[in-house]
Amino acid sequence: MRKMIFAVVFLSAATPALAAPQFGMPADPARIKAWDISILPDGSNLPPGRGSVTEGAAIYAQKCQMCHGPEGRGNPADRLTGGIGSLATPQPVKTVASFWPYATTLFDYIRRAMPVNQPRTLKDQEVYALVAYILSIDGIVAKNAVLDAKSLPKVKMPNRDGFIDRSGATSQR
Repeated sequence: MRKMIFAVVFLSAATPALAAPQFGMPADPARIKAWDISILPDGSNLPPGRGSVTEGAAIYAQKCQMCHGPEGRGNPADRLTGGIGSLATPQPVKTVASFWPYATTLFDYIRRAMPVNQPRTLKDQEVYALVAYILSIDGIVAKNAVLDAKSLPKVKMPNRDGFIDRSGATSQR
């Protein structure tokens, strides 16, 4: 049978403090700002710019359709559209339209992660246009909609009130 030996080191006030490791360099505030692109549900941090459904349809055809299929129906990548009202059924279809509570989340996700082979390459105007187009497919915004930092947070997603906050109350934003 092996014996285990445990060593406990006690540092007294007389022991000099251990120096922190010196890895890397201090974070440059400009670099932090460049990566701090989070968009909050209320639209905080949305950049200037605007985009229309028509512009978004052209961008989608060029940069998104090959993965998300025509009108966001999916294949080979995730489906983006449809499924509204299906979450309480035996076959829920979780899409941007049926599940996501805030349109600003769509902007944030597209801006930071799409296209998958070149994330963060879309201009803000392209992202606004793509969001407008995707939301127009399910009638969440009109076919002639133009979205910007003021109008996007006002878009009411179909499942906005389908979430429960930690207090147990239904989301009422």
